[in-house]
Formats: sequence, C-alpha cells, structure tokens
Amino acid sequence: MADDRKTALDAALKKIEKNFGKGSIMKLGEKADQQVATVPSGSLALDVALGVGGYPRGRIVEIYGPESSGKTTVSLNAIAEIQKQGGTAAFIDAEHALDPQYAQKLGVNIDELLLSQPDTGEQGLEIADALVSSGAIDIVVVDSVAALVPRAEIDGEMGASHVGLQARLMSQALRKLSGSISKTKTIAIFINQIREKVGVMFGNPETTPGGRALKFYATVRLEVRRAEQLKQGTDIVGNRTKIKVVKNKVAPPFKVAEVDIMYGQGISQEGELLDMAVEQDIIDKSGAWYSYNEERIGQGRENVKNYMIEHPEMVEEISKKVRKAFGIETDADTDASTKTNKEETGNITDKTDAQEALPLDE
Repeated sequence: MADDRKTALDAALKKIEKNFGKGSIMKLGEKADQQVATVPSGSLALDVALGVGGYPRGRIVEIYGPESSGKTTVSLNAIAEIQKQGGTAAFIDAEHALDPQYAQKLGVNIDELLLSQPDTGEQGLEIADALVSSGAIDIVVVDSVAALVPRAEIDGEMGASHVGLQARLMSQALRKLSGSISKTKTIAIFINQIREKVGVMFGNPETTPGGRALKFYATVRLEVRRAEQLKQGTDIVGNRTKIKVVKNKVAPPFKVAEVDIMYGQGISQEGELLDMAVEQDIIDKSGAWYSYNEERIGQGRENVKNYMIEHPEMVEEISKKVRKAFGIETDADTDASTKTNKEETGNITDKTDAQEALPLDE
C-alpha cells in the first residue's frame, strides 16, 4: 500500500512539473537556496536591526512614518547600495516630489535610475508590475501608497465619496505582484504615510492608508520617526531618527536602529558607526571624551564625527571591527556571495520568460 502511494505521488509530481515547469513543486529540503539573500540598506545600524544584514531579496518592504521623518532618504540609500553592486533600480514617484540633487548626494546614480511619475494609481502599479515581471530590475520603490489615487477618484468630483477604492486597488495589485517579486528576487519598497482613526479613545489612533493588504504581504515593516533635532550652536543641522522594525518575517522583529539624518547629506555613516563602536567598546567614551586605541580623538559627539570624516583610514578600520562584532559580512564578502548566488540561479530573465505583464484589471 505504501509503494502504491509513493508511485501515485511520483506520478502526480511529474504531471505537475510537466504542466507548470520544473521547480513548481519540490521538497523543502531540496530547495536550492534556503538562505535569505540580502542587499545592504545603506545604514549599518539598520542592517543590524533587520537581523539578516540588509533587505531580503524577493520580498516586499513597507516604510511608513510621519511627514519629513526620513522615509524617502532610507529608500534612496537602498537604491544607492543596489547601484553600487551593479544592479538596476526604479522609482515610482506617485507624489511627484523626488529631488534629483538630493538623491545624487545620497549616492544615487540619477543617470541610471528609472523614474516614473504616473497619473493614476492603476498606471503606477501597472508600471511596477511590468518592471518586476521583466526580471531585469533589482529594486523598485513606490513613493507613496497614499498618493496612488484610483482613476475613478481622479475622474470624479472633488469631495465625492469613494469608500474602499484604494484598498481594493492595493489588494488586487499585491496579489499579482507578490509572486513575480519572489520569482525575480526583486526588492519592492512601498513608502506609506500615516493617518489617524476618528474616535479612538484607547490605544494608538494612527493607521496607514491603502487598506490592510500591504501589512500582510510585507515581509519587513519599518516605522521611521524623528527623535530629536541635531544642532551646531543654534543652527539645526539634522534629526536624530529612530527606525523601528515593527514586522520581520526573516529575523526577530521590534529592534530599533538610531541614525543621524543630516540636512542635505542623508544618513551620517560616521554617526552610526561611532555609536555602534562605543556600544561594542571598540571606542572608549569617558564623559564627553572619545578614545580609540588609547588615543583621544575628540570631545563631544559632533567633533568626533568631524574627526572621523577627516580620517577615512581609521573609519575603515573601525568599520571592520564593528561588522565583525555584529556578525555582518564585509562588502567584499557580500560581493562574493552575490556573485555565487547569480552563478547558482543563472539568468533571472530565463526563469521569467513564461511570465507576462498582464493588465491589472484582468
């Protein structure tokens, strides 16, 4: 009887593979790549908080928070990291608010960045679907979900009620996108705003627009909030920002990364490296003084950050020690693993030849 069941199962598996292609069903232990492939976020502190050293490939990430908290900055840092590795990035600018000069300062190659400013939510998601399904994109950022206005709302009168329209649009789009995102190993980042629910007496009244679908489909959800202002004398030069991992399917959630987002410069690599080095006792802090290898490098955090900017060799040395302490691969290791992963998986486009960018309203 056991042999008959095994024969029947083998026949069923062969039929499934014949109809749907090789690899459409397999035993979990036979899966070629069980380790989550990642791309650095552009922030060492965030890489540690994510638990796997960066954003997981083939997954959906939601970044939300109040206005001017640093959501787009965090996303542009991810694009810059992808481009450094030779990848291709796309930015769906539904808010029509991307600043190319600021993006360039963050390390984004704007000459190679694919940019779309869609007229409607359907158009924006259609473009995202077509790019992901092509298998030629490494990361696509949608800024933002709240700005993906359904066509019916744009064509309708101002003030007309369109209950649940955007939520249905997002739910339908994510059902289509999730499969192709996984198969093509694309990182999809959805930036979202926050709203407040009316009449909430207890608990957090904040919610995100676009319905609940994105909360379910997202592997990682990041909450970005300003903690305090950074000053030089009386001038405000940036914000101390907390990035909380509120959902994580690939590592333990609820970890918090604290970074300095400086006006016109983005995330301060030296600031987060300094904090992490102090945490691991690589740099000694006594009162306001900081010391490295028993040599004083400055008094006050901002002065030490400036000292680190002027001494890149020391920063590189500290960075290696911090990465080792937190168990994060160096850039060289990441490049090597990325190359190996590409050799194992072959050309992504070959896997997606059978896929077509279907219309969203089908």
